[in-house]
Amino acid sequence: MPPVARRHRHERILTMIRQYEAKDIESLVACWRVASEFAHPFLTKKFLDSEAEALRDIYIPSTEIWVTEINGDVLGFIALMGNEIAALFLDPDYHGKGLGRAMVDKAVAEKGKLSVDVFEENAVGRNFMMPMAS
Repeated sequence: MPPVARRHRHERILTMIRQYEAKDIESLVACWRVASEFAHPFLTKKFLDSEAEALRDIYIPSTEIWVTEINGDVLGFIALMGNEIAALFLDPDYHGKGLGRAMVDKAVAEKGKLSVDVFEENAVGRNFMMPMAS
């Protein structure tokens, strides 16, 4: 994923959650990769390489995707299959800034109550999702 240009304090930062467009594919794959390596250190490089192809060819075309961007740079996405969160990935540099929660809130606004499964070994995902479960 291209690095995000750092803004000076007086410059406006524009954050948007919008529907996925085909032009986003490489940014999504890059975001998925860096977030996966961070949250899923138990996955091998070989597995991640094969999953990157499946992401492009199978997962993205079969899900409803909303992307989060800041100043035009895609930094994360949420993928929905019906009323299930199939995937939620965010550049780790932007964790803790409310963007993940904003994506979940957008998905709930679009779909209503949602379900989600998180790898048992994914402490990052579990720590994020647990407070929202009820």
